[in-house]
Amino acid sequence: MEKFVRIFTDGGARGNPGPAGSGAVLYEISSDGNQKIVAEISEYLGIATNNQAEYQAIVLALKKAKELGYKSVEMFMDSELAVKQINGEYKVKNEELAKKFLEIYNLRQSFDNISFTHVRRDKNKEADAQVNEAIDANV
Repeated sequence: MEKFVRIFTDGGARGNPGPAGSGAVLYEISSDGNQKIVAEISEYLGIATNNQAEYQAIVLALKKAKELGYKSVEMFMDSELAVKQINGEYKVKNEELAKKFLEIYNLRQSFDNISFTHVRRDKNKEADAQVNEAIDANV
């Protein structure tokens, strides 16, 4: 059976812009529906905006999923803006985000199936914890 991964990503900045971090948690989903964590990502970005941190989290997570050999990916994040931009509902007007958007677009080509879904913040606590860990360790 094809390997399948469910990913939760988050990005945040203390101040906007301010000290920022990106985080992700990748869960492999078994054929019986059980999940196990296969990777946790926590990266400090320096000074960045919330949106830059959100986009960087997506890039980091997709690179990790590709590295681990997954072909089917479900992405979940609490940034409605990022989800709507990536799904083509909103245009990306910011030049820096447009660069990340292109990187995400190119990474998407590595997967047979990929989806991006907005979730409420309370459903994204593990990825949020990775963000805070990255910032706390560096400020």
